[in-house]
Amino acid sequence: MSPMKETMSIERAHVGLVQRLSPNLTGRQRRQLRGLAHELHAVVTIGHSGVTTGVIGSLHDALAAHELVKVKFLDTCEEDLSEAAALITQRTSSSLVQKIGHVLVIYRPDPDEPKLQLVSPK
Repeated sequence: MSPMKETMSIERAHVGLVQRLSPNLTGRQRRQLRGLAHELHAVVTIGHSGVTTGVIGSLHDALAAHELVKVKFLDTCEEDLSEAAALITQRTSSSLVQKIGHVLVIYRPDPDEPKLQLVSPK
C-alpha cells in the first residue's frame, strides 16, 4: 500500500472511532465541543497501570463537575488508545469528542442541569 493510501486509511479509521463512540452527537456539536476543549488542561492522567477502576471513578467525578474533560495518556501507558477510549466511554456513559495524539476529550452532559448548551442538531 502506498504511503498516501495508508495515511488516508488511518485517518478514516480515526474518524470512524470518534463517530462510533459519540453516537448521540452531531458533527456540529462535536466541533463546538472541540472548540470549548481547546483551552482545557487534562484533568485525568493515565499512566502505566492503564484504565483502572480508580481512573474510572476519577472520570465520573470530573464529568459530573465539568461535563467536558480532557484525559492524557502518558508514554508509559501500554494500552491501545482506541481500546482505552472505547472502555472509558462505555464505563462512564460518555461520548468521545476528540482523539488527538495521547489526549482524549470526552463529554457527558449532566442529566438534570446541563452546564454546556450545545447547538441544535439539524
